[in-house]
Amino acid sequence: MTAKSAPTKWQSVKTLNRSNLTKRLVAKLTHDEAVVGGIGNTNFDLFAAGHRSQNFYMLGSMGLACPIALGVALAQPKRGVIALEGDGSILMALGCLTTIGMIQPKNLTIVIMDNGIYQITGGQTTATKESADIVAIAQGAGIENSVWARDEAHFEQLIDRRFEESGPVLIAAKIDAQPAIGQTVRDPLAIRTRFMQGLGTGRRSPLDVS
Repeated sequence: MTAKSAPTKWQSVKTLNRSNLTKRLVAKLTHDEAVVGGIGNTNFDLFAAGHRSQNFYMLGSMGLACPIALGVALAQPKRGVIALEGDGSILMALGCLTTIGMIQPKNLTIVIMDNGIYQITGGQTTATKESADIVAIAQGAGIENSVWARDEAHFEQLIDRRFEESGPVLIAAKIDAQPAIGQTVRDPLAIRTRFMQGLGTGRRSPLDVS
């Protein structure tokens, strides 16, 4: 058996649904955790699952959900921080995983929704469809606590943790190609302002979204 044909852990996990997983995650947010949603369907589903002032919705900045979440985690170490990202975006910014693996912020969780395609731009195949294993890459980058979600119950178990104890954590889920069920308000200033308010670092703005 060649290395290319050797089975990987992600080939045996259940294919899940992004919207469903996002709803399950949001239902677990009981301590004003900050959530940074990556571009496209990831933040659309986050918005639909439960709009909160502690949510930050990326607009057009591919690959920056994890770096922004890392910054928040370092600035507010007592707050749980979650980065929601797609496979295409994380492949564009793999260097951030090495930085996270080096710094080891305990309060940071990364959730990668992996459907193996660039869904927003037309469904082109990503490397995770054929060969790249995000969990193995993250472990190699120093994020030892990285794992594939086997099913919905396992996903809930993985995200239900004490943020101050065991981070950083990376959870990857193989998902289907269903489109998002919502649409984010596309006002960068309003999104930033509301997020800062949610973290206790900003003043209310007349552009604040409802």
